Amino acid sequence: MYLEEIPLSAAVDPTHIERKPASRGKAIGMMLLCTLLGAAGQVLIKMGAASLHGQNPIAMVLNPQIFAGYALYGMMTVLFVFALREEELSILYPIIALTYVWVAGLAVYFFHEHLNVYKLIGVAAIVAGVGVLGRSGGGKL
Repeated sequence: MYLEEIPLSAAVDPTHIERKPASRGKAIGMMLLCTLLGAAGQVLIKMGAASLHGQNPIAMVLNPQIFAGYALYGMMTVLFVFALREEELSILYPIIALTYVWVAGLAVYFFHEHLNVYKLIGVAAIVAGVGVLGRSGGGKL
């Protein structure tokens, strides 16, 4: 049975849902796109925040960069929901950590921030951790 044909009993025990072979790759691809959307959203929010003067909440809502950043977050959330239909949460959610990797690189490019050795070690640890969690996702404990 495939996700489109989920019986009511699967709501009680979702571990019995069979997934299409291509579903995992599709879901992981959607999650990678989520990380890129999230990183772009962060950059836009930072750009918009830099242009704010004072703490006027109306100015925050009307700022086009902040608005666009949160719109990307909304798109990311919708895409995340579709990805969750295809794969387990415990496999997909760690991929969100890659957002930090993209943000670190974009911060260097757009804001001329510096990556020191500790940040580079952190980025490497995130990438390694996502890889380990992703490879262990096929089996059970």
